[in-house]
Amino acid sequence: MDKIHKLFELPLEELIDRADALRTKYFDNHFDLCSINNIKSGRCTEDCTFCSQSIHFKTSSPTYDLIEDTAVMTMAKKLEKQGVHKHSLVSSGKDLDAKDLDALIPVYQNLSKTQLDLCASHGILSFDQAIKLKNTGVKRYHHNLETSRRFYKEICSTHTYDDRINTIKACQDAGLEVCSGGIWGLGESRQDRIDMLLTLKELQVQSVPINILCPIDGTPLEDQPPVDPIEIMKTLAVYRIVLEDVEIRLAGGRIKLEDHLEQVYRCGVNGILTGDYLTTTGFTVSKDLEILHKLGYKTQAAI
Repeated sequence: MDKIHKLFELPLEELIDRADALRTKYFDNHFDLCSINNIKSGRCTEDCTFCSQSIHFKTSSPTYDLIEDTAVMTMAKKLEKQGVHKHSLVSSGKDLDAKDLDALIPVYQNLSKTQLDLCASHGILSFDQAIKLKNTGVKRYHHNLETSRRFYKEICSTHTYDDRINTIKACQDAGLEVCSGGIWGLGESRQDRIDMLLTLKELQVQSVPINILCPIDGTPLEDQPPVDPIEIMKTLAVYRIVLEDVEIRLAGGRIKLEDHLEQVYRCGVNGILTGDYLTTTGFTVSKDLEILHKLGYKTQAAI
């Protein structure tokens, strides 16, 4: 722990150089692009304070049930042609009921015919559900810790931190890779971000997505002040140094770092979430490709 705190004391450029060297060592100059499709939105019974889809808050977030298979395939094929590597279907709610899971099985089976690596994000999952998803061609399950165990009770009361960890372990037991990270800017401390890092390292997840909070009107965090971009860059670099060869992906809220992107992308990051997110807007795929190629990164083929 002391070694991690001492990393934050290094000059920013020295810290970035160390992180960038590790990224280059493990991933060369390749940036991985993933995308998501919000296939079921709103009416979530959970009370996560950052989320516009919760029934506990009054927001303008759209509400709809599972979208049709044809719409899912149309988007997936478009993303495939644009050069996206990974694609995830995301549904609102604490978990998947049996009806929705059964409805998603043929959807994933059709998606498996594309060249996209398939991911899924459907909340709390059992081992049996994870097996069913894996058998359809899903390779990776996304389930964020969101923050540290200590701070978690400040952002959610309707399920526990252990519920999230148990989902991660169930997916691992089923043979799925796991993508798990969190959100910075919830009001957590630097220590909370370090504690989340250490938990993720202990869980041995394959991918760590980092979201920057975009406060949404109507949620309890609508007036939450932003984290200093310098703190974000230092923390990203520390994550790379500690996690070494684990994928680190900038996800939601990345647009808030637009003025610092060249420097941010040298902080050990090797992947991004591209296109629109769940209920907020990001960069388009073409814009992301333009930026990455201008900076000298490769996106043509996954490693």
